[in-house]
Amino acid sequence: MKHICELLSIQYPIIQGGMGNISNAQLAAAVSNAGGLGTIGCGTMTPAQVEAIILETKAKTKNSFAVNIPINVSPYTEEMISLVLKHEIPVVSLSAGNPAPFIPLLQENNVKVIVIVASVKHAQKAEAQGADVLVAEGFEAAGINSNMELTTFTLIPQISRHVTIPVVAAGGIGDGNGLAAALMLGAVGVQLGTRLIATKEAPFHSSYKQRLLDAADNETIILGRSIGQVRRVLKAPYADRIIELEQSGLAPEQYSKMTSEDHHINGAIEGDAENGFMNSGQVAGLIEHIPTVKELLEGMIKDARTQMEDRVNYPPLRF
Repeated sequence: MKHICELLSIQYPIIQGGMGNISNAQLAAAVSNAGGLGTIGCGTMTPAQVEAIILETKAKTKNSFAVNIPINVSPYTEEMISLVLKHEIPVVSLSAGNPAPFIPLLQENNVKVIVIVASVKHAQKAEAQGADVLVAEGFEAAGINSNMELTTFTLIPQISRHVTIPVVAAGGIGDGNGLAAALMLGAVGVQLGTRLIATKEAPFHSSYKQRLLDAADNETIILGRSIGQVRRVLKAPYADRIIELEQSGLAPEQYSKMTSEDHHINGAIEGDAENGFMNSGQVAGLIEHIPTVKELLEGMIKDARTQMEDRVNYPPLRF
């Protein structure tokens, strides 16, 4: 744990997932100020939009933060790399594509590179390409996931055994118990997405947060399985319509249009569940209150210590 904190210049081994197109400076800065690694998710935003968020984040925190670039999703991947170098962003996470062409340039400029993976094969490949850190994401996670649908609990120990670089666990984690479990499975830290939406600093629609508070254990569904484009979202009228259309043979082009970022914004930012969707991981069923980011992270660390030191006599956590 100490190694990952030193490597990324953070206090706690907790990373914010890149929430494409709804990312904002307020939440990223709050995570970094609380001791974690805040992350700006580029999604399909333009370079000008992302640059504005970078500048605002820098104004709100002096601590380390990251930029997530989804390589095959963003139309501006090379421009985003240039922005990272221009603004001396210390950490970049690369997802949804081959990171190999970008890792050498980033590392030559003292940027630490996190690569998001969803299988042992992908993890080994990313390590061979020079990644500094891996985030291994199970399909319990929110939003776009691997169509291999491997679970966090099985994925983390397998990847941890087959690579030598640090592995961070993602998918289904939102409290100290999840952090402790991830560490016991071989991870050195965790990445949070859905849980950070239900925090006081997260400027998302109140109905989105309330929906997470009210969610039972079975209230996320998978879209796109019929066409090999898996996405986990909250159950809602718009998402139900997509499922119905899939059952009658939804074309990939229509699916892409119905799950565009415009509809994501409709749900997450506007709170319109009739015309948009809300990404959510299965961790929604564990969310029972809306703390500040600082309260969330400190509570996770405290609870993880309790779980690992008191119950299983694990060595004291040094962070």
